[in-house]
Amino acid sequence: MTAGAKILEAGTGDFAGGAAGPGRRNVPPRGNWTSNAWVNFAIRRTGGLLLSLFLLVVLTFMIVPLIPGDPARAIAGTDASPETLARLREQMGLDDPLPLRFLDYLTGLLQFDLGTSFRFNDAVAGIVATKLPYTAQLALMAIAVVLVVAIPAGMGVGVLTRGGRRRWLDLVFSNVAGFLASLPGYVTATLLIVAFAIMVPIFPAGGADSLAALVLPTLALGIGPACAVARVVRQETATVLEQDYMRTARGRRIPPLRLYLRHALPNLLTSTLTLTGLILASLLGGAIIIETVFNYPGLGNEIIQAIIYRDYPLIQGIILVIGLIATLLNILVDVILGIIDPRTVGAKSHG
Repeated sequence: MTAGAKILEAGTGDFAGGAAGPGRRNVPPRGNWTSNAWVNFAIRRTGGLLLSLFLLVVLTFMIVPLIPGDPARAIAGTDASPETLARLREQMGLDDPLPLRFLDYLTGLLQFDLGTSFRFNDAVAGIVATKLPYTAQLALMAIAVVLVVAIPAGMGVGVLTRGGRRRWLDLVFSNVAGFLASLPGYVTATLLIVAFAIMVPIFPAGGADSLAALVLPTLALGIGPACAVARVVRQETATVLEQDYMRTARGRRIPPLRLYLRHALPNLLTSTLTLTGLILASLLGGAIIIETVFNYPGLGNEIIQAIIYRDYPLIQGIILVIGLIATLLNILVDVILGIIDPRTVGAKSHG
């Protein structure tokens, strides 16, 4: 008999472990290991964060030195005067040795100085701070779409097709979700604009002047990831429903709503949140294309303009901020998973 079935037979009626029943028998008592596991987790993740930040800083710094030819001439143009080129080289520190330039770059970052934009002649940190809320709003709304759509849809199809039932539904769901998940974001965005801004003008085709203007960019950014997560949730649901403790729960005539929400859903959260965390980080990158299509005033649109105008300090600053946010999001997901299922922290601490 599995541990999940024993819990149910004991009359608790709830499954709060957040993972499959058989694994609970190996969980040490909380009082003996939880604090040490979290300390080890914090130390390890802090070390990983510092390493990731260092690699990110090196990557962004190398953007300028790796530019073919003379970066100053690439920025100023072929018709620039020698005086202009000399002034620009001095401003960028191109005449200094590479290690000294890296040290200056690192010192500036420690002082929260991301440099000065060539295009706007303004602090990069201020430009990023102005554009970041737009991108954050779009990414958070897209992840809300992913969670609200993917989990109910995946669980619903998994329940309806349990034990080989309704194979036609499983086939249709898998193919449609797979097709939508494989569409590039700019294709989805273009189709949404044609359908809902041109053919049936319900929503604006661009800008950020109202909440209605956020609908199409949010859908364009969230539909593909939502379908990908829904397929994973459907597969995980099918696996969970075949566990012994779920059969025991059904045998005890537990109401369906409680059965699926209190017993099945916690087992789906670990894999779902892991995938969602990765998708959330990727949404920040996908927003670059989506914001350009919809002329949305976020970091994505700004970095495209910075590339066009060869505004390298602004490019460096935006990439650094996006990379930092993605790294912090991965850590946040790990913490949430550890809270939901403490065994993930314990397992990592022994790994």
